[in-house]
Amino acid sequence: MKKNLLLLIVSTGLAVSGAHAQSSAREWWEGQNASGNWLGARDTLADHGLSFGGHWKGTYYGNVAGGLKRASAFDEELVFFSKVDFHKLAGIPGLGAYASVRWRDGENIDQDVGASPAFNPTAYQVGKQWRFQQAYLSWESGDLAVRKNFVTLSGGWQNPYHFFAQQPESKLFNNNAITQTKGIGANIPFNGAYGAWGGMAKIQPSAWSYLQGGLYAAVPNATDTANHGLYFALADPPSSNGLYFLTEAGVTPKISGLPGKYALGSYYWGLENSSFFGASYDQKFGFYWQADQMLYREPTKELKAFPESDGESAIGKSGKESLPVGEASKEGLYFFSFLSYAPKYDNALPFYFHSGLVYRGLIPGRNEDQLGVAFAYGQYSYYQILSRREAGNAIQQTYESVLEFDYRIQVNRFAYVQPSLQYLIRPGGTGLIENATVLGVHLGVTF
Repeated sequence: MKKNLLLLIVSTGLAVSGAHAQSSAREWWEGQNASGNWLGARDTLADHGLSFGGHWKGTYYGNVAGGLKRASAFDEELVFFSKVDFHKLAGIPGLGAYASVRWRDGENIDQDVGASPAFNPTAYQVGKQWRFQQAYLSWESGDLAVRKNFVTLSGGWQNPYHFFAQQPESKLFNNNAITQTKGIGANIPFNGAYGAWGGMAKIQPSAWSYLQGGLYAAVPNATDTANHGLYFALADPPSSNGLYFLTEAGVTPKISGLPGKYALGSYYWGLENSSFFGASYDQKFGFYWQADQMLYREPTKELKAFPESDGESAIGKSGKESLPVGEASKEGLYFFSFLSYAPKYDNALPFYFHSGLVYRGLIPGRNEDQLGVAFAYGQYSYYQILSRREAGNAIQQTYESVLEFDYRIQVNRFAYVQPSLQYLIRPGGTGLIENATVLGVHLGVTF
């Protein structure tokens, strides 16, 4: 009798322990971050205004046809960031702080493809190794002005890339031109590796319009790996530095209830440079245009209250989760496009554009998956061609382009797997390298 009772207690304990472990594992798997909730400490810190996070992204590439040679490579990026909400922490409305560091490593598949840096199949080859990215303060006016958050100010050690020419749908892709440089980065430092002292101001006259400008230090060689983003004293001598100025005006209307963004921007890179024919200039400048629009939204099935409901979202016949009443579905077709222009006398890539489509939730039951296709084209400077001809160089860069297909499989809320195909046309822009086909598997985890 005692033996049976002991066995019953032990088996019951094991069952409870197993159920608890299973519940904890499920809670982790269905959570927002791979590092979990830190035994509740993460939420507690966030409630007091302190947030921490990060991500890891890695991609395995294989050049399976064309290019310079068939080969494979793997590179990766690791980012950690912290945010401070001083309203929660110290009762100061609208004030916040942000800081981040990054690690990049791995082989460069472009050594086997032969594309120009702007059209590199990977975006993780600029600013490799450890890099201090940003540390700045920001302030939103809240209800103090004529409308909520009428004014936004931020300043410190910043990268204008994170504030201007923002295009979320383009971030699905792997090619450096589409996801990062947008043609601008072929002429001036415009990528995730630049950092300098400066700040920006944004005004929102209405809920659907904005105007913003940024002023930063223009620092030569600021993206070099050797400085690790720690060029706080800027370049020496001080006279070698300049000003980096950007402006952007845009509207974010809802056309037939579908969100869009239409923007016009300009930049001024105030460092001395020479034209392709040797003339001296004190700056480089250029313009960009952006048009993004959701074209189709899948019907939203509103959540109804049934007596037997346990509070969880119901599943419709299509296999898609219902949403609370009034919340619009994010599933549907998105269009994005970008065009940049700069004078051809001192810019290697004066004309660039890309355009693409992204469909979120195409397959029933796979609401967060994304299918995307994008095409990018860059035309090299005719003045550069003429100057090289005069110098007796018979090899010329004319144009370069890439077509990319991706399908992101959202494994859970913090992890995804993304097969990718890139077809690079005229790698390097000279026509001497065969068109290349690059297959890839892109992985991502949010901490």
